Amino acid sequence: MVPVILAGLVVYVTSFDGVFLFDDAVHILQNERIHGLWPLQEVLSGRRPVVDLTLAFNFALGGVKVEGYHAVNLAVHVIAALTLYGIIRRTLLRKRFRDRFGRASSHLALTVAVIWAVHPLQTQSVTYVIQRAESLMGLFYLLTLYCVIRGADSSRHIKWYAAAIVFCALGMGSKAVMVTAPVMVLLYDRVFLSESSVETFRRRWGLYLCLAATWCVLWVCGLAQGVLSTSRKVATVGFSFKDITPPEYALTQFGVLVKYLNLSFWPYPLCLDYAWPVARTVGVVVVPAIIIVALFVAVVWALIRGRWWGFVGAWFFVILAPTSSFIPIKDTFFEHRMYLPLAAVVASAVFGSNVALRLLIERLESSRLRSKYITAGLVLLAVALLGYGTVRRNGDYRTAVSMWRDIAVRRPESERAHVNLGTVLLADRRIDEAVIAYRRAVLLSPDDARARCNLGVALTKQDRLDEAMDTFRQALKIEPRMADAHYNLGLALIKEGSLQEAARSFREAVRLTPRDADAHYDLGRVLVGLGRLDEALTEFQQTLAIIPDHSGARRALAVLRGNHMDVNGD
Repeated sequence: MVPVILAGLVVYVTSFDGVFLFDDAVHILQNERIHGLWPLQEVLSGRRPVVDLTLAFNFALGGVKVEGYHAVNLAVHVIAALTLYGIIRRTLLRKRFRDRFGRASSHLALTVAVIWAVHPLQTQSVTYVIQRAESLMGLFYLLTLYCVIRGADSSRHIKWYAAAIVFCALGMGSKAVMVTAPVMVLLYDRVFLSESSVETFRRRWGLYLCLAATWCVLWVCGLAQGVLSTSRKVATVGFSFKDITPPEYALTQFGVLVKYLNLSFWPYPLCLDYAWPVARTVGVVVVPAIIIVALFVAVVWALIRGRWWGFVGAWFFVILAPTSSFIPIKDTFFEHRMYLPLAAVVASAVFGSNVALRLLIERLESSRLRSKYITAGLVLLAVALLGYGTVRRNGDYRTAVSMWRDIAVRRPESERAHVNLGTVLLADRRIDEAVIAYRRAVLLSPDDARARCNLGVALTKQDRLDEAMDTFRQALKIEPRMADAHYNLGLALIKEGSLQEAARSFREAVRLTPRDADAHYDLGRVLVGLGRLDEALTEFQQTLAIIPDHSGARRALAVLRGNHMDVNGD
């Protein structure tokens, strides 16, 4: 167990230099629900209440200091690796494997757990803070199975089974992929614990009834409705998401699954945002489909025959089923979805290598001592190479710029990568570089109003006002109701001195987003400049109604009420 802990600490201590990225902003920095531990019902009101509760504890202890979040993520991952070690070790110590593996059971379990812990493919689930959802769900998934294994051989089985049910419910409250846990526990029972399906249900029917009951958590959290509904106006997952049809998504997943397997054996290059294309032609589907269907048929055959590797294969396919089947999801590919399925690939590789190495050593008539040294050397080499890859990958998470630049290099055809790269460059005041990134995004997606609006903001900061205003107007032709484009056009018009036009732009921004305090405030400034003081007073009051401590609006009101006019309002 110590090697698992040490390996995890050594390769992920470098993750503490990482920053909040991508969805971290929405789910952590801007998520007021986790910015306090009370009232508790507010913290637990989201779709992933268990994850939100852990984030709320992080925020309570350290605010937005990212090191604390990384520490919790690492702890979750290390405990998950230890649990995986326990599952494999106890499985190999069962009667059917005891004679085959004997004393090697602990070494094999340790090898799988360490490789799984340090594998670079896990970085997205550990170093990317908000993907704690994946690793936390994975931990509860493994704990559920571990408790059932312990309970099957214990005289105090009720306590172990009760713990399994609690962990299963916590997993459901962490991420919807946990929906497959009762199925995988049942398959494990049938393959490793029972002699027949009849025995499985006769001995533990109550357990499986309770495990299935934890599916209700998904309904209470609103996850089930979100997936099954076909009429939600805004959706990124489920049957309400219309950008891709269920058949198209299913066909796309053949290539995705092959890529997952490829990255399991050769985890380079990795990418936070693959922007994986939808498969809409037969040519891109045929070869991956043949590979995946052949593997799936082999797994089903092995399960029917009660073979251990059938369960291992099912672990890969079943856990990936919620994200790699026919249920449409906006992002068709993410590395973190392999957090648990990777264990199946690693276990297969380790056990297969062990068998091949033993046969080779027997043919070479090598001594037992020499064979141990060879085995240990190969394991250490694999761990060192994978660990080095993880350390290198953690380096990409150190700044938002380094990560989005990496994504833009890996996926040069991704408009989203260039937009986000431009945004982080702009925040870092690297305006010229931001303009280049935004221009690339507009070139890739000419009909993307958001990319054009962002380009206009960067051009405004360069004082290229004519080009900026033209860019905002192009964005508004594409999306007339884009409040940001109206607002930023107004700012550019102020710089140019066109106050009448700026007032019209700000009024439209306020009409579209009445709760935008900045739009009200800047409209008030322009109205002061136009001498329309009563209207300006109203806008400053609206600003304070939204943000009571808005200093600019307070000063402007004081000046107006003192009948001392400041054209700039500041």
